[in-house]
Amino acid sequence: MFIVSEEWKAAYPGAAAGILVMHDVANPASHPEIDRLRTELESQLRSRFAGGDRSALAALQPIQAYNTYFKRYGKTYHVQLQLESVGLKGKSTAHVAALVEAMFIAELKNLLLTAGHDLQSIQPPIRLAVAKGDERYTMLNGREQVCKAGDMMMADGQGVISSVLHGPDQRTRITADTRQVIFAVYAPPGIGEPAVRLHLLDIQANVLLIAPNARVEYLEVHAA
Repeated sequence: MFIVSEEWKAAYPGAAAGILVMHDVANPASHPEIDRLRTELESQLRSRFAGGDRSALAALQPIQAYNTYFKRYGKTYHVQLQLESVGLKGKSTAHVAALVEAMFIAELKNLLLTAGHDLQSIQPPIRLAVAKGDERYTMLNGREQVCKAGDMMMADGQGVISSVLHGPDQRTRITADTRQVIFAVYAPPGIGEPAVRLHLLDIQANVLLIAPNARVEYLEVHAA
């Protein structure tokens, strides 16, 4: 189901990628336990970073690793910007459907870049690769995007489903009808397998709050 290309291993020694597949999930518009988790996390982040500044956030190890990656393309890691919004500015995260929010909460907690997909929309196998720079896909906002050469990306039998710089695609997005889900984590060098595995377990726990009878079909971390 999941293939790690040799070019990815060669291009990013020390990197890792995590995959979590769960069946019998649900995706209601909201869920009280997910709402509770979100509120608690936001409160914890505001307390933790009270009186801090951007440099304090940038010094966090996961963010350092991602910013090293993103700066090669003249960009800042967007999860750092989300953390600044909550931890420094006191704002709340946007409310989205519960299954997606289960992923976002773990992403903001652990600061690891994650994409979610409807597994039934995937044409296996999924391949972790390095973009050549001519791959195109439609992003969640409906815009067509050309991948940046050298960017980490994942593709199925039909095309790109996500990339680090531009995020997940529209074709395999999580919807209200999603009952089988796959979460994919990109971790550049400097983060390591244990952190990725713990992050996947956090997502799993969050999903089980929404759908207690959901089951894990696959949970694995692949290292370069």
